[in-house]
Amino acid sequence: MIEAGLPFPEWLQPNIFTIGPVELFGREWAFPLRWYALAYIAGLLLGWRYVLMLVRRDRLWTREPGAKGKSPISPEAVDDMFIWAVVGVIAGGRLGYVLFYDTSLIWTNPLQILMTWQGGMSFHGGLIGVGLAIWFFARSRGIGVLRLADLFAAATPIGLFFGRIANFVNGELWGRQTDLPWAIRFPAGDYVPRHPSQLYEALMEGLILFAVIFAATWRFKSLSRPGMNTGLFLVGYGVSRILLEFVRAPDEHMQALYDQYTFGITMGMMLSVPMALAGLWLIRLAFKTPAAPATA
Repeated sequence: MIEAGLPFPEWLQPNIFTIGPVELFGREWAFPLRWYALAYIAGLLLGWRYVLMLVRRDRLWTREPGAKGKSPISPEAVDDMFIWAVVGVIAGGRLGYVLFYDTSLIWTNPLQILMTWQGGMSFHGGLIGVGLAIWFFARSRGIGVLRLADLFAAATPIGLFFGRIANFVNGELWGRQTDLPWAIRFPAGDYVPRHPSQLYEALMEGLILFAVIFAATWRFKSLSRPGMNTGLFLVGYGVSRILLEFVRAPDEHMQALYDQYTFGITMGMMLSVPMALAGLWLIRLAFKTPAAPATA
């Protein structure tokens, strides 16, 4: 009898390589370079380079025929904002995970909240963190908040793509059981055939969402309508995440909570619904508001 599903590739390991162990301060230490950390670095660096490309294309900031336009945000401001974005992603992602998915850490082991290298990051928390960073940075520099947010909305799917691929490599955040021919038997998932939901998310939240906002930016000059790219991102991610939650397995320590109190509605769904509604409001606002001057 042929076993259902595909085996998880054994050559995929969370660590790329490990330095050590080395003896320091009377103890042995090992310093692993993880695929997940590399995914964060790749997503941030490529996103930063893409945002720089957008601010240097003045023609993207106006829809007036024959007008050259001018980016309202300088490359130097993008460079400065990059540091704020890194802090927002890491701090927001970790605190969001604790508040939304594992609040017991607050009173059982508060020091573990700082141990980001042990895993446990929330996209919605990271989004809130970056959103606050954008708001404070834009206000401090006299830049339109939505105009800055639109830039980062165009680049965020790049990081999502790499992050979900890293989730797959780590063999984590796998999906529910299924008998589909492309199911994967994850070691941490009891070797039963499961949806490779990480790859679904890499496709929907990463590649497809990037393509949609890319077309809006380069073909339809969406940067000339403040809030449009941000709205597209919020709707695209929110709808994708809601649909994917039907095949994504909840964290083990939250399964009973969902079954008993929320009728199967997961935390990811609850956080994504208001996100998608806010995106629809921003898109409507962007269409109602006259196109912003290229130099605003």
